[in-house]
Order: sequence, then structure tokens, then C-alpha cells
Amino acid sequence: MSLVPFPAMKRPLIAILRGLKPEEAEGVVSVLIENGITAIEIPLNSPDPFRSIEIAVKKAPAEVLIGAGTVLTPEAVERLHDVGGRLMVSPNVDPEVIASARQRGMVTMPGVFTATEALLAVKAGASGLKFFPASVLGASGISAIRAVLPADLMIAAVGGISDKDFAEYARTGIYAFGLGSSLYKPGMTAAEVAARAKAAIQAYDMSMQGLK
Repeated sequence: MSLVPFPAMKRPLIAILRGLKPEEAEGVVSVLIENGITAIEIPLNSPDPFRSIEIAVKKAPAEVLIGAGTVLTPEAVERLHDVGGRLMVSPNVDPEVIASARQRGMVTMPGVFTATEALLAVKAGASGLKFFPASVLGASGISAIRAVLPADLMIAAVGGISDKDFAEYARTGIYAFGLGSSLYKPGMTAAEVAARAKAAIQAYDMSMQGLK
């Protein structure tokens, strides 16, 4: 089983749309893509998540990575594959779930907090790691664990992160982020999400000047 690498992205920002409803999916996903977001995660504890993912997949161009978060079982991986999802994000390291996603050619990003979890995920063949909650570990904590990980591994800071944190993390070599409530909250209009996405993209570009 070959490793599925995390795709190269100009801005490795993952929009986390927890609580998104299917009837909102097309509008919200459209404005995110229009404003430069190229990875979108719809957690499975959202209302009718697989329907929303299916709508997002149909709306997104091929280079945009669409998938699910809070993926806990191989059965959920199979359903994700059936609706066209290519990104599998989990809150934990479950080698069986990671293997199931890899078999289907998915990009995998399990959640980790410790060096033990991170190295287990690497051994299981994860495409990248989601350090969560990043707001507890901080940039310095993630950086310290990163010292024992493969240098080319995709590392994303997720949980309590907003565009105001980009510069601090970038200074320690962390350039990928998952954006949840700072980008989308249930009930927001597409216009509100668009404004937040635009601000996040601008902040990211400014934070990365001279660093990447």
C-alpha cells in the first residue's frame, strides 16, 4: 500500500465546516473556493454530513480537496469514498481507519497531541498530522515534537487557531492550519463566510512573506 502524500498547496488552509447543513453546502463551499481555500473538511457530527460532502465534491474543481472530519470507523471511510471524498481527518490515531483510507487513495490527517501518537500515525502511513488542540500545545510545543518527526511531513495546527495566529506558528516552521469557528459557524450566511475567508487568505499571505 503506497503512501498518499498531502498535495502541494499554495496555502495549506483547511476549512472545517462543523455543523454545516446540506442546504447551505453549495453556497458556503462556493465562496470558500472563490476566495482561495483549497481544502474543505465537513465533520461527520454535522447534520447529514455525507450529503453535504457529496454536494461539495460536485461543486469543487479537481484541485480542491474535499473530505470529512471526525472519521472514526472503516465504515465511515467507505461511505466517504462512495460520495467522492478524498480527505480523511480523524480526531485520533486508528491504524485500521488510516489503512482503509489509504487503500482508497485518500489523503489522511489523523489528530495527535503527543510524540507517541505522532510517531504511531507516521508508522501507519498518515499523509500528514493534525496537532489538536493547537491552542493548548502552542507553536513551541508542536515545534518540539516535530523535531522527532520526518522533516517533510505535513504538520497542521488545528483547534483554537485563527488568522491572528498564523505569524507566530510560521516563525517556528508551521505553515498549515485548520480553521473552524474563526471561519465558519452554523447559521452564518455565505457572505459572512466569504468575508472571513478573504481576511484569512490576506492574513496568511502577509504572515508568510519571507518565511516559506
